Amino acid sequence: MKRPALAIVLSAVCLAAGLLAAVVATAANRPVQTTTATTATEPTTTSATTATTTTPEQTIADGVTIGGVPVGGMTATQAYQAVTKAFYRPLILVVGRHRLSVPASTFGAVPYALRSVNRALVAPAGTTVRLDVGVSPKTVAAWLSRLARRFDRKAIDAQLSLRDLKPFISHERTGFQLLQRQSSAAIRRAIQANRRTPVRLPTKTLLPAVTRRSFGPVIVIHRGGNRLDLYDGMRPWRTFGVATGQTTYPTPLGRFQIVVKWKNPTWYPPSSPWAAGAKPIPPGPGNPLGTRWMGLSAPGVGIHGTYQDGSIGYSVSHGCIRMHIPDAEWLFNRVQIGTVVYIVAA
Repeated sequence: MKRPALAIVLSAVCLAAGLLAAVVATAANRPVQTTTATTATEPTTTSATTATTTTPEQTIADGVTIGGVPVGGMTATQAYQAVTKAFYRPLILVVGRHRLSVPASTFGAVPYALRSVNRALVAPAGTTVRLDVGVSPKTVAAWLSRLARRFDRKAIDAQLSLRDLKPFISHERTGFQLLQRQSSAAIRRAIQANRRTPVRLPTKTLLPAVTRRSFGPVIVIHRGGNRLDLYDGMRPWRTFGVATGQTTYPTPLGRFQIVVKWKNPTWYPPSSPWAAGAKPIPPGPGNPLGTRWMGLSAPGVGIHGTYQDGSIGYSVSHGCIRMHIPDAEWLFNRVQIGTVVYIVAA
């Protein structure tokens, strides 16, 4: 055989071998089929498959809780979702009569739930696992400072004034203060314990220093009418006839207080032209002050008794307010240092 013919024969043999290998490989990749006769003429074909198995995910033992959240029987993923969902519920804060719903994230709070879940996975049944929580004290303090500006109010004292020439005492008001340091501790405890029951923030009631009941006697002197009206707070008590200052030495108008009280006073001449050359007068019938002196915060002016009963009802004094001696003694026993005295023009 010649060489060209031999080459052709060898090529044909190689090609046939390649085709045979391809057929064998294809057959190897097909499922194995078996045929069983179900009828005389129709076979049934079934395929053989390879079974695969997976290991079930680990679950947490029964009765285990994380930060108060039941996670028994859950997988790690389920427990993580349950704990974080519970943590991000808002806190209910009670301030006085107000209820506030505040997200935990407002206080910079972060739950480290994955760390706690990992501990729960190996914990025995019924274990209480603590939830690790981070919270920013500075953020809590800043939030409480803003809250205090909203709710805090100062106590307001009762105030005495004249209305229609009669004493009027305004109502006092109690104050309110949010105790920020104690409130911060209460909020942080609730967050760290993963508690969402209402938290009442500590507060303090501020009492006014002066109330309506604080006011005792109030005196209103009518300079034009030469009359002294005594009130118990706002309630009329007694009225007295008095003598007030003459035109040259008028009794001053305004609001004053009793600053001194003397029994059986000695009269000392004031630094005034009308008293020039006069000498002190001891207690007794000749004393211009009678038996009682109630000095006012107006310099040199006071309420006192007089032996000159005929002057009562007239404007004849050198600025003081004269009373009958028995009236002055009665009044002296019922007023005190600090008693308010209004002198009005009417």
